[in-house]
Amino acid sequence: MLPATSKLCAAISYRHLRNMTGLRRQAAVAISQELSRLACRSPGPGTWIHQVRRRSSLLSSRLEENPFSEIEMSYIKQGEEALQKSLRILEDQDGWKMETVAGNGDKVLSKVLPDVGKVFRLEVVVDQPLDSVYGELVDNMEQMGDWNPNVQEVKILERIGKDTVITHEKAAATPGNIVGPRDFVSVRCSRRRGSTCVLAGMSTTYGAMPEQEGFIRAENGPTCMVLRPLPGSPSQTRLTWLLSIDLKGWLPKTIIHQVLSQTQVDFAKHLRQRLAR
Repeated sequence: MLPATSKLCAAISYRHLRNMTGLRRQAAVAISQELSRLACRSPGPGTWIHQVRRRSSLLSSRLEENPFSEIEMSYIKQGEEALQKSLRILEDQDGWKMETVAGNGDKVLSKVLPDVGKVFRLEVVVDQPLDSVYGELVDNMEQMGDWNPNVQEVKILERIGKDTVITHEKAAATPGNIVGPRDFVSVRCSRRRGSTCVLAGMSTTYGAMPEQEGFIRAENGPTCMVLRPLPGSPSQTRLTWLLSIDLKGWLPKTIIHQVLSQTQVDFAKHLRQRLAR
């Protein structure tokens, strides 16, 4: 099988064959089948993070009806990079410090990473099945401004395949305007593997969305949300949110850290209220 796959890959590398859509699709399918065959022979990883990291592949996105352009592929790769980086951070259990614990058990932890800075991790359990939570956060993401006071607007600028989107998000100013309005341009990707869902993202550039008057263009990422059914209780969902943001501007770090951890606690509260309706 591998020799045949190699011939297909070699064929589509020649300039006069690059536009043969059928041949490119045939090569992609052949590669996917071969990787699937090899995966079946390999022992599976022991944790949910290993499962998602191993199974997450750009090949699933490449098997679309039409091939992607170079620019579209660059966004897909950025989303994949955000997912892999986020999961590596969550996989390392060392060094996390407790920031806050709510009365209902919601907790925010943090750690400082040399190449990223301070990151925050929200751990909560939501009394709704995974599909309901996933639908609200992914399928209805543009409605987030309706129920989360910390978000002014989320707008999808472009969809790339079934897993990747480019978004523009406007964050509302904090009470007292301690932190003024910020906005973000992000690439987001979603992956569903078995009973685990991962929603990852990071800042990107998008020519059609330059900096907006009245907003400071902040940066985020790598960031992600991981959704899993609560063991023994499929009607409940465990949500883990890794948050990494550079708000830009002249702000004391103590204020930034306080705002970010409180933002996560507020998010959990408002998400529950939204789902309860």
